[in-house]
Amino acid sequence: MKAKSHSPKAGILEGIRVLDLSRMLSGPYATMLLADHGAEVIKIESADGDSSRRSGPFKKDDFKRNWSGYFVSLNRNKKSICLNLKNGDDLAFFKKLIGKSDVLVENFRPGVMNRLGLSFDEVSKINPRIVYGSISGFGSDVFGESPYKNWPSYDVVAQAMGGLISLTGYNEENPLKVGPGIADIFSGSLLSFGLLASILKARDTGRAQFVEVAMYDAIISMCERAIYQYDFNNVIPKPEGNGHPLLAPFGVYKAKDGFIAIGIVEDSYWNILKKIIATDDILNDGKFGTIALRAQNRNELNEKINTWTERFSKKELVTLLGGKVPFGPVNNVREIFKDKHVRKRDMIFEIEQPSSKEKKWKVAGNPVKFKGFGSSRLTPPILGEHKKLYVTNLDTINSNNMRHSFQPQQKDYQCKVTFLGKNNQVLELYASSFTWLESNETYLICSVSRTKFMTFENCFSSVKFHFLKVIAGNDGFRDVVNLLNTKLSNKDTTDVSIIDTKVEILISVKT
Repeated sequence: MKAKSHSPKAGILEGIRVLDLSRMLSGPYATMLLADHGAEVIKIESADGDSSRRSGPFKKDDFKRNWSGYFVSLNRNKKSICLNLKNGDDLAFFKKLIGKSDVLVENFRPGVMNRLGLSFDEVSKINPRIVYGSISGFGSDVFGESPYKNWPSYDVVAQAMGGLISLTGYNEENPLKVGPGIADIFSGSLLSFGLLASILKARDTGRAQFVEVAMYDAIISMCERAIYQYDFNNVIPKPEGNGHPLLAPFGVYKAKDGFIAIGIVEDSYWNILKKIIATDDILNDGKFGTIALRAQNRNELNEKINTWTERFSKKELVTLLGGKVPFGPVNNVREIFKDKHVRKRDMIFEIEQPSSKEKKWKVAGNPVKFKGFGSSRLTPPILGEHKKLYVTNLDTINSNNMRHSFQPQQKDYQCKVTFLGKNNQVLELYASSFTWLESNETYLICSVSRTKFMTFENCFSSVKFHFLKVIAGNDGFRDVVNLLNTKLSNKDTTDVSIIDTKVEILISVKT
């Protein structure tokens, strides 16, 4: 059965093709962030599929247990191809895909990709501009050999080793892990940033890039406060419950019907809060007059705040504190579903089920917004659904990378060549013709008037190339042409080659 979808607005990442070899949470989360915003993400799965397809939970009416909530949430907007990369034919087809893609993402244990013949070095031979992204527990040898490099790792292991669990809970005797799979999600978020940065660099230089996130490293960076506390004060931070070691009131406090959060950092907010509370022991106690004093006396202050907040319901506290000090109710997921902010900010996506137009899945939305660009919310792929599409059309489906290597043609564009003289002189010439030469690199070759150029040939210090549309109007390649114009905006004399044919001047520049 073919998955249903609706036509989304174009995403800001349209024109990026990603081969996604990752599974479970960290890698799929990274590629989901890209797919939501228009990247073409092709999920490469074994015949059994990503194990998250079987992880649950399942809707009651999904009798065949085809659609796990775990899988649906992370793999919307993607395509699926089943390949056995130990099979020669499948591996050969996958290598063809590599040649027509921008990005490859994997989250296998170190060594797996090498054994498949798909290491960064091998993949970059196939596609010299590929961006190769990797998530693992402890990283590869490329950025420093970890003694744990061969250890398997999941979220709880990274939370433990990276220090997060040592900071979470009420005391050292009863440590707690953070509820969501934060090591996976944070690692995936960091990798998505690394992939986009690498795409920019690969397009600028024409060279492949390897980007890696170790989950252990990611959690250390998340626990940055503990690092400087130990360095500055030789303090080993311990669990603070719902409080903060350096600030008060800052944490979670009781209400009649649940809990609320207050975070006072600046004295200005403290002055507002104490006037709202308006009890003598808060208004007139000098022990709470500064940030340092409030931190020093935080246990006593937190007790006083708690005594006040538990007199009110969460709704009443919203009226008293909302918008006046940093405050928010502690929401459960039912309350999140009802929150107007969540609806207005489109933070719960509705995704059509393959078998029903009426019923829709609801999953967490994408928090990254781009003005003028929409987010996709297409049905996640049936296992292997898109293999025929790519097998049949691979030679006609260009790498999305090619779109961003767009080469303006004479029938549509003019090329203006501006020579900047050593004495602030300027000579502007329109190329009588121009062409593109493809070898190991791509070169633009422009021909200009020999007569006009000869008067200036010994005076210029730099050259600027600029493409303009012949006929004004909408240009579907405007952004790409602007990028090309930027790259060619200031070329030194050493960057260009000048050939005098005795009829015209040929100017060659590498793009």
